[in-house]
Amino acid sequence: MPPAKKRPRAYDHLRTRTAVLAQYAHVRDAVAALTPQQLASPTRLGDWTVRDLVAHIALGLGSVSRDLALPEPPGPKPATTLLEWPPAVVAVVRDPEAPAPAADRPDLLALYGEVEAAFLADVPASGTGDRLLPTRVGSMRLTDYLVTRTVELVVHTDDLNEALGLEIPYDRQALAACTRLLADTLADRAPGGSVEVRVPPFAVVQCIGGPKHTRGTPPNVVETSPLTWIRLATGRTEWARALEEAEVSASGERADLAALLPLLR
Repeated sequence: MPPAKKRPRAYDHLRTRTAVLAQYAHVRDAVAALTPQQLASPTRLGDWTVRDLVAHIALGLGSVSRDLALPEPPGPKPATTLLEWPPAVVAVVRDPEAPAPAADRPDLLALYGEVEAAFLADVPASGTGDRLLPTRVGSMRLTDYLVTRTVELVVHTDDLNEALGLEIPYDRQALAACTRLLADTLADRAPGGSVEVRVPPFAVVQCIGGPKHTRGTPPNVVETSPLTWIRLATGRTEWARALEEAEVSASGERADLAALLPLLR
């Protein structure tokens, strides 16, 4: 009998909305200080420059207002849950004939201001966030879609920091939501209770079939920091490299996640 899956984690609408705005503001403030030379710098996302990445971040948040402007899909249940959200943030994949994100938006700060103003006007600060959005990956609850925006914002903040050697801060709640969603995705992809994955202070999940741990010290434990976990889960770093550089600890014969990573391909 396959292991039973746990009930999906619930996210508070207001806290998630606040986290999205806070992380977006951190990026916006950093963008305001970038020089033309920095904007032209390469990133680890294929042939995208920093300018392309910066525009992509704004347009990613802008998708919330864009989707809210469309008719609400029929309910009562969303077609796409958080754990079914596709791997859209690992690598930027686009039509080679299509223009880069920044090609038709020369004024990035104006773009950031427009997106933020629309988000504030369109996304309610109260309520349950159960309104369905017709996103490009299927209909989703508004709050669930906002959680995916924390992943986009946190992962791409890390991309910007890596590209330019910056220290753009991470909003604690945005980092927590991103970490938890990716940890829950691992548990969903490899259900079981033989390995405990710890990402303090935000997440602890059990995964991988085998003897289930019930009490005492787990025989198979993986532990790492939130940013390292996010980089592993999204393909920004490799399991072997993280082990070699002591960015992750793994004890027990089953505590090898190499075959499961990255989660978002």
